[in-house]
Formats: sequence, C-alpha cells, structure tokens
Amino acid sequence: MNRLQRHRLAHAAILGSMLVASACTVGPDYVRPAVDTPPSFKEAEGWKVAQPQDEKPRGNWWEVFGDAQLNELAAQVDVNNQNIKLAEANVRQARALTDQARAAFFPTVTGNASATRGSVSGGGRSNANTGNSVGGGVANFYNVSLDATWELDLWGRVRRNVESAEASTQASVGDLEAAKLSAQAQLVQDYLLLRTQDATIALLQETVAAYARSLQLTQNQYAVGVAGRSDVVLAETQLKSTQAQAIEAGIVRAQLEHAIAILVGKPPSEVSIAPAPVKQVFPQIPPGMPSELLERRPDIAAAERRAAAANAQIGVAEAAFYPTLTLSATGGFASSSIANLFTLPSRYWSLGAALAQTIFDAGLRQAQTAQAIAAYDANVASYRQTVLTSFQEVEDNLAALRLLEQEAAVQDEAVKAARESLTITLNQYRAGTANYLAVVVVQAGALNNERTAVNILGQRLAASVALIKALGGGWSASGLAGDAPPRAGS
Repeated sequence: MNRLQRHRLAHAAILGSMLVASACTVGPDYVRPAVDTPPSFKEAEGWKVAQPQDEKPRGNWWEVFGDAQLNELAAQVDVNNQNIKLAEANVRQARALTDQARAAFFPTVTGNASATRGSVSGGGRSNANTGNSVGGGVANFYNVSLDATWELDLWGRVRRNVESAEASTQASVGDLEAAKLSAQAQLVQDYLLLRTQDATIALLQETVAAYARSLQLTQNQYAVGVAGRSDVVLAETQLKSTQAQAIEAGIVRAQLEHAIAILVGKPPSEVSIAPAPVKQVFPQIPPGMPSELLERRPDIAAAERRAAAANAQIGVAEAAFYPTLTLSATGGFASSSIANLFTLPSRYWSLGAALAQTIFDAGLRQAQTAQAIAAYDANVASYRQTVLTSFQEVEDNLAALRLLEQEAAVQDEAVKAARESLTITLNQYRAGTANYLAVVVVQAGALNNERTAVNILGQRLAASVALIKALGGGWSASGLAGDAPPRAGS
C-alpha cells in the first residue's frame, strides 16, 4: 500500500472516529421506576428482634437452624440442582449475547480467495483492475482480497443494544440467584417438615404402645367379667386406627425425603435420611425497612434490570428513523496468472462510504417504537408488582410467626390439660366409675391435641424459612455487576 492509500485510509479512520465521537444517542435515558414503599412493615410491630442481631442471615443462611445434616444437604443444592444449572446456562447465554452486541462497535473484516477458469467471448480485452490482457477463449482468473465494512453508530443504536444486553445479563444473574434462593428455601422447608413428620411418627408410635396397653387392660377386665366385649372392641378399633395413621404419616415422610433428593440433584433411591428429633430453633430475623427489599431480593433486582433492558430497546427502535452511514474498504490482488498474482501491477483497492435512509415503510418503524414503549411499560408494571408481592410475603410471614407463637403457647396448655384429663379418666375406668367409651373419647382428644402441637411446630419452622426467603436470604444486589454469577450471601 503506497503513501496515498495510507493517507486516505487514515483520513477515513479519523473521519469515522470524529463522527462516532460527535454522535448522539437517541431514546430515553434509564431511570429506575419509582415504587411506593411504606416506612415500615405493619406486622413488625411488637416483633422481637434479637439483640445483638447475631442471627441475621448471612451467606449460608440455613445454618441459623443449627442442623449439621441440613447444612450438608443445602451445600449440595448449588452444585447439583438442575434448575440452578438451567439458570446458570441462561446467564452464560445472556453474556454471550452481550458480547455479540458489543461486536457491532468494530469493523467487520473478511478475507476472500478465488480461482476461476472459464471462456471469454469476443475479442481481447483489458482487465479493469489489473491491466492484464485477457483474450478470447479460455482464461484463468485469480483473486485474493480483504474487505472491511463498518457501520458508524451515529445515533446510538449499537450503544443502546449493548445497554439492553448488559441489563438483560444482570437480570439473568438475578434469576440465577432467585433460583438458588428458591431451591435452598424449598430444601430447608422440606427438611424441617420431614423432621416434624419424624416427631409425628414418634408420637403415633408412642400412642400405639399406650393403646396396646389399654387393649390389654380391657382384655384383662373382660376376662374377669368386669368389662364387656364392647370395651375390648373399642380398644382394638382405636389401636388399629392409630396404627393406620402411623403408616400414613410414613408415606408423607417418604415423599418429603424424595423431594429432598430431587432438590440436591440425586435419584430418590440414593438419598436416605435417618429419623431424628426436630430442633425447635426459631431465629428472630430482623425484617429491616421495606425499602431494603429493593436491594436484598434477587427477583426484584432481576425485574428492575428487565425494565432497564426494555428502556434501551426504545432507543434502538428510535434509531431506525435516522440514516445509517457505512464505511467500506477493499484491497487485494487479481490476475489471470498465478505467477503474477502478488505483483504490484495486480493490486487493487477501493474506499467508500454509503448513506442509507428508509423513505417509506408503511408505519413499520412507528409500530416497532410503540411496541418497545409498551414492552417497557409492561416491565415496569411487572417490577412494581414484584415489589408489592415481596411486601406481602414479608408481612404474611411476620404475622404467621407472631400468631403461631401465640397459638403454640395456647396449644401447649391444651396438651397439658388433655394429658391430665386422660390420666384422670383412665384411673376412673380402672376403678370402675367410668366406661371405656369415655376413655376412648379422652384418648382421641389427647392425640389430636398432641398432633396439632406438632403441626404448629412445623408451621413455625416453615414460616421462619419463608421469612428469610422473603427478605432475600443473605443476598445483595451489589452482586449483579460481577463478572461471574455471585453466590448467595456474597
């Protein structure tokens, strides 16, 4: 390439840089949509917050429940859960799309090489590019060239595309963290419910043993003529019914164990969890301020980033109303003789610029812009609805924990009263002052109260997990800007 060619290419590059530097970006600049946030949570009134707040979830938030086996299972969720793997793949896909959008900032350079042989009709002629004479008959033609094209981003179409892609990537990262939090919370809830089911099964087994003793008592009294055959039948019926309840409780426990296996990415046949007592740990989680949820919940962050991506697409649509300027350059060698292909007379080059503007499209661009605006409005509405739903979830679980604590205290008193009533009625039966039907009624009431107490325990544990999830676990929106998908609590 001679000095004149280099000068022209440099001039074109400088011109392009000046045009890009002076280019504007059409479309509205993004501003986070405003949402109405209350000053505090209504159900947090009277909420007992631990002082100091050592139980506030940080990182591996499930560790606040103090169960080593739960910690081990929860650690497997991030590694093996298939829904998380799906969300992680979506993040990689979104980042690849962002790289594709950024590539439009740079010229596209292609290389070409060809060799053709064909007949030429008429008399001899001179090749326009090389000056080589090509006569009639059969001739060879060889060509090697580089072509470069560059569409200048005068109106910010590429910049808005990149802005949209980056926001979409951040939304995908939020989706990944939301998937992790959801899977972790589901695992913890299933595990704690499994432990309460263990307590239910243990209660039923103890009751079965007690009913077996009652059956033996009635059989002994029937044998000596103190009780009738109806007492024996009642005792036997009650025993068998309770045994059936214990079997049914085992079905529920097996299903919870299978659900845990799926959450940790394993077939149910590979996961067995031995029965163990339930740990009654109820962490007092400080709910903080409602406005903090905008930074602490990954689903809210993802919804907000989708609104930003949709806003950038408005600029992309509006850029279509303006002309496009494309710079092009071609250089190479062409000859009818391969021996002369890379010689000075065989070279050729060209520089050019093309300005294109759509004159008539029957309202296509207006419709595309209207679509982009509507899509943005839809994403804003989705974002605001996500925020409102998050407020509801926090309020629901704050209320549930407060009221369930009160219910548990009352139910404990009911259990104590039922046990005392059962003791009195059994003594009366042994003394012959009460029939066995009264014993059966009191025993059934005592068992129902015991099971209700266990169910309330399970509800309190599940509500504790749900509150931690509603507050975002240990996650922070600051992780969206990282190069790699952040882990919960990072």
